[in-house]
Amino acid sequence: MNTRKKEILIVSIFLIIQTIIYVIYGTQKAYIHMDEAYSLGLASYKQTEIQANEDFYDNWHQKEYYEDYLSVQDNEKNDYSPVYENQKNDVHPPLYYLLLRFAMGFSVNHYSKWPGIIVNIIIYLLITFFMYLILNKLLINENKQKEKAIILAFISSITMASLTTVLYIRMYALATLNVLITTYLHIKLFESEKINYKLLISIGISALVGVLTHYYYLFFLVTLYIIFAIKYLKQKQFKNFISYTLTMIIAGGISLIIWPYSIQHMFFGYRGQGAIDNLVNISKFLKDISLYIVKLNRFGFNNLLFPILIMFIILYIYKRFIKKNKLKTEKSIYTKIIIIPSLVYFIIVAIASPWVELRYIMPICGLAFILVIYYLYRFLRTIYNEKISSIVIAVVLISVLIAPFRYSMEPEVLFSDKKEIVEKMGNELNLPTVFFFNANNNRFLDDILLFATVDNSYIAKNIDYTEKNIQAILKDKDISNGIVVFINEGQDIDKILITVKKAMNFNSYEHLKRLNACDVFYFE
Repeated sequence: MNTRKKEILIVSIFLIIQTIIYVIYGTQKAYIHMDEAYSLGLASYKQTEIQANEDFYDNWHQKEYYEDYLSVQDNEKNDYSPVYENQKNDVHPPLYYLLLRFAMGFSVNHYSKWPGIIVNIIIYLLITFFMYLILNKLLINENKQKEKAIILAFISSITMASLTTVLYIRMYALATLNVLITTYLHIKLFESEKINYKLLISIGISALVGVLTHYYYLFFLVTLYIIFAIKYLKQKQFKNFISYTLTMIIAGGISLIIWPYSIQHMFFGYRGQGAIDNLVNISKFLKDISLYIVKLNRFGFNNLLFPILIMFIILYIYKRFIKKNKLKTEKSIYTKIIIIPSLVYFIIVAIASPWVELRYIMPICGLAFILVIYYLYRFLRTIYNEKISSIVIAVVLISVLIAPFRYSMEPEVLFSDKKEIVEKMGNELNLPTVFFFNANNNRFLDDILLFATVDNSYIAKNIDYTEKNIQAILKDKDISNGIVVFINEGQDIDKILITVKKAMNFNSYEHLKRLNACDVFYFE
């Protein structure tokens, strides 16, 4: 077998193993986050929120009413207009929703998590492949370079951050791929002394796709542009500078033609205004950076970032004061193309994001992982030979693989703790369900999946919790086996429970589950 065929075989084997791992975790995903419900609804529904329907509140509905928001119906299979119209009225560009809408067309009339997960699994095959290409550049001239590159690319793709990205039915897997493709193409551009128009066209296309996926991508792209603009101007490569700049301008112009609403979203929408306000709020800078580093440690490194940093310190002390070794190894010339945009992205997103959430730094978690491992390896090589250094790195990577089992970690959006309530609601507790809803705390989509599992449900909006009103809601309903009650925040829960029990002559009630934004009770 020649070298090329062997490389393809090895990469393919790792990609197959990766896919199997993703599918196994996918089968265990038990619930969806509010934003995942938004993804499904924005890709297929007639408007951004089901709550905007005139008949949503204060009416009994069957489960199909809610499934309509979470799935494509037979009469909607060829209608892609919601993708454009809903994103126009929301805060994100439309490309990811277009892909999701296409995938949802294979599972019509009922909710399924699989279209979103499968889209992300396919995207992550490309992510791992481009991570492999980037690592090949970083590890060039290393012994067993390709083997090391695919192993590290594979492990970076099964950290908790990567598994969460795959299972999270949002645009962040696609945003991650955009970042990696852009990084790799700029590495190729760095290698090219003369103008390579095919490469520039590829960079322009990647920039266009990136901007149409997520606006935060611009933090990464603009940093790369500044790096290359400075490079060309310092080296007096004015023709390269003009060609590169024109590529970015053309990509930006085409993106505005396709999606003119990006200006409104970024500078005048509520999310854009919030990001701008955060950027000038220096007081929260250190706090948010610290919290995001903790997130990166837990999910991007499976809780091993801080131990690795301690290892750096110990090795430095050993080298500096004990071994007194002045051996140097040459680092890759490409590291600054990766580390500077990743660091700038991390810092700006940490400040600009509305909440401290893993999702916002997902696109650079993989790059952060390989950079730390790469620099650890290079530092080890200033002390030890290649064999010992490789053994130490192997131990670190094995520790990363087993850490989730040691710390009982799981992907952030697996929601294994909600598996039981989902199964109960769809089976033995498929009873009349009433949500006493405080509309001032509207996070209904956090729990829409449960309402898509029960035959009859009622959303009571801001009602006066009297016995008479509760009796009117449940009139003509078979409550012989009991009812299920949801109560969201900002209300007197005890008062509601006591009134429901008294109004309907129930013997007792039981607290079933605390969900993301409400509590669930069973009356019998």
